[in-house]
Amino acid sequence: MVEDIRSAPAEGYWEKLREMMGEDGLMTYRYLGRTVNTFDDDVKNTMVLRRDMRNDVGGIMAAPLAIAAPETGGFTDKETIPAPVTYALHVLDDARDVREVRIVHTTLHAGRNMAFGQSMVVDADNPDRVIALARGTGIKLGTAPPGFQEIDHPPVIDDSPDLPPLPVAFGARRRADGQWELPELNPKHASTSASLHLGPIHVVLEAAAVDLATDRAGGAVVQVEEWNVLYVAPGTVGPFVVTGDAVSGSLGGRVLCNLTLSDEGRGGRIVTSASAVFRPAD
Repeated sequence: MVEDIRSAPAEGYWEKLREMMGEDGLMTYRYLGRTVNTFDDDVKNTMVLRRDMRNDVGGIMAAPLAIAAPETGGFTDKETIPAPVTYALHVLDDARDVREVRIVHTTLHAGRNMAFGQSMVVDADNPDRVIALARGTGIKLGTAPPGFQEIDHPPVIDDSPDLPPLPVAFGARRRADGQWELPELNPKHASTSASLHLGPIHVVLEAAAVDLATDRAGGAVVQVEEWNVLYVAPGTVGPFVVTGDAVSGSLGGRVLCNLTLSDEGRGGRIVTSASAVFRPAD
């Protein structure tokens, strides 16, 4: 059963949040080892990069970086019920030899209900090495009560060749018609506002984008450079299906993908619109 934390009473709010983010709840941050909702974000604002976060030649993928730096403008679960509106990721470095990234967030402006922010993603061992820049806007769906309680740190998932690809781990699948989809909304995929979380959204969109770009590139391995997502409406039922196309550019073999994620359980309502630019991996 998917629950909306906005219906939780104030006295049980933080325990409900812990439950929703725990072992039987949202898998996004827990599975990727991304520590969130701590008392000391400046120290723990990091994520270790595993092989299932990389393409076939070791370059970083978009979804792990977008989960490491989700960028909702600065709104967090500590004070609000946040939701993303727009997201842009610019990848400067494929991070093949980077062990861990650190996220350095800046809130550009926070209004009553909307905030604007950006995050630098840097090599945790060499902060002068910039991997990517994430920028985004977020909205406040509600205000959290006082008495914040820290969420348990995620378990360490050791890097291993036995790790499944991220789309498989998140339950995404390629249908008989070739389209990628996520199953009906469930607690492992649901945000605190009872809609499809940004984590599985990025994962399934990237799975579809890589297929499109690889096919357009004649089967060559591709490296993401630009990743943009517009959150059009909440995904509340599912299954959630990706459609898209790709075109080739004239500069350096680049490929542009245009993608839409729709909620089939709500008559095909558009959940997100996304675009991505890939180049041939070196």
